[in-house]
Amino acid sequence: MIPRLTLFAALLALAACNAQNAGPPPPVSMTEQALGHYCQMNLLEHPGPKAQVHLSGISEPLFFSQVRDAIAYQRMPEQSHAITAIYVSDMAAAPSWEFPGADNWIEADSAVYVVGATLVGGMGAPELVPFSSRETAQAFIAEHGGTPVTLEAVPDAMVLAPVEFEMDEDGNFLAPEGPAQSH
Repeated sequence: MIPRLTLFAALLALAACNAQNAGPPPPVSMTEQALGHYCQMNLLEHPGPKAQVHLSGISEPLFFSQVRDAIAYQRMPEQSHAITAIYVSDMAAAPSWEFPGADNWIEADSAVYVVGATLVGGMGAPELVPFSSRETAQAFIAEHGGTPVTLEAVPDAMVLAPVEFEMDEDGNFLAPEGPAQSH
């Protein structure tokens, strides 16, 4: 008969092994409770692709109003928890720019991103527009401009550099200079 302590140690080792082999956590549906990590605004109220970042030891993901913001979060060294997964909206499966979808998530590393398009993200800043296929990205580029890149090819300056906004005399933000926002 196996001593109880040996059996317990074997079960503990098996559980740890299964946890390591479980893979990344699955994406979470974007609901009305999903708030942008930085802006704390309801994501469903803003156009363009979204992102979610899963952290080790935290059950709920951080949601981001723009893919650009999630990649900036990933690249900043100040994180307190290891990132276990990043998912972005697959704009190939999105109903529209205004409604990017609640469940059409793809892994950030597998996406083809369009940079430099004429559309801006949900918070009015330039956006990284993710697609599950190069063909759909090319169709988007034909209509909205831009260049296809992999996540690794996105320069830090594209996601970490500040975006300048102008304000009117009442202190309201004006649309950013540069590419026009169209839907």
